[in-house]
Amino acid sequence: MACLTNQFVGLKCPRILRTRNKNLGNPIIIHTKQKTVCKATSVGTTNAQTRERLKLKEMFEEAYERCRIAPMEGVGFTVEDFHSALEKYDFDSDMGTKVKGTVFKVDANGALVDITAKSSAYLPVEEASIHNIKHVEEAGIFPGFREEFVIIGKNEADDSVVLSLRSIQYDLAWERCRQLQDEDVVIKGKVVGANKGGVVALVEGLHGFVPFSQIFSKSTAEELLEKELPLKFVEVDQEQTRVILSNRKAMADSQTQLGIGSVVLGTVQSLKPYGAFIDIGGINGLLHVSQISHDRVSDIATIFQPGDTLKVMILSHDRERGRVSLSTKKLEPTPGDMIRNPKLVFEKAEEMAQTFRQRIAQAEAMARADLLKFHPESGLTLNSDGILGPLTSGLPAEGLDLSETLPAEES
Repeated sequence: MACLTNQFVGLKCPRILRTRNKNLGNPIIIHTKQKTVCKATSVGTTNAQTRERLKLKEMFEEAYERCRIAPMEGVGFTVEDFHSALEKYDFDSDMGTKVKGTVFKVDANGALVDITAKSSAYLPVEEASIHNIKHVEEAGIFPGFREEFVIIGKNEADDSVVLSLRSIQYDLAWERCRQLQDEDVVIKGKVVGANKGGVVALVEGLHGFVPFSQIFSKSTAEELLEKELPLKFVEVDQEQTRVILSNRKAMADSQTQLGIGSVVLGTVQSLKPYGAFIDIGGINGLLHVSQISHDRVSDIATIFQPGDTLKVMILSHDRERGRVSLSTKKLEPTPGDMIRNPKLVFEKAEEMAQTFRQRIAQAEAMARADLLKFHPESGLTLNSDGILGPLTSGLPAEGLDLSETLPAEES
């Protein structure tokens, strides 16, 4: 429009020289009060330019008048639409408000987050995770990472807000712990501290307390530090910020699953002249030197080292004393394999254990048969599974007439 205005200011005909031309004819001279204006009646191009400029001037004046009287006429975006758009992208910056955001830059101290506000938001590294981290990338936060954050503060210097992921994860951790308590499941917790009354274990990102009275073993706090313990929830109270755990309850559940002849995975904890102590899911079992192999073992250290993982078979389990006897000898396909080829022993462990259990079952069935044979007055019998039981199942209500029963043969 400014360009058109410049064209219309001082609009006048170009100057015509007083010259004669045979084709153009004589010039016409018009006298005015201010000055003489020359007009060539026969110059078509000059008249066309004049008409075009007059037309543009009229269009400009019409547009100017329309903008002055009705500036929004013909515009599809109204003032109301503009305010509505602002409200759409506006958000509540009060403490505790949750907002969606996308990380667009990370640095050593945290991350900048776009929350579609007039200013960006900042996520400090200490608020990036429920776990202790030194850089946001340790929590999987990179440019392009999108998540729901919670507003925990405001920076008055640049009018930006401070965000947190840790607060959201903290609430989720309490909810998860309550769920695990309701399900009464066994979880793993790493011992990260200790005091006079017990140890502190990290579970689901929260610190829980395990009293010494609820620890199955007689280990000291120093011995348990940095170790993982099987635990069960005793109390979960978010209002009091209190989580109480029990290793003893978890171990009671684990012990019920230790059947004679079952194969379990263990880790060598320590070596002694008489055998190796194996950790099997939080329970310390003894693999006696006589149960390592059918061949004689002169030095246990030539076969095992602390930290080694191996498969062992449960030989016996004294729940009252908390003692578990283990064996690898029973898992040997051929005598001496634990010394020559322990890998083969572990590959065939389940197969050999099954054979061992079948032998035990057969021996028990024979023992029950002998008991029934030599002591018929015991009132016991063998069922189809070879299990000895009372002679009452399937009997008539009036009982049996034993007068015609043949006496047992003496051997």
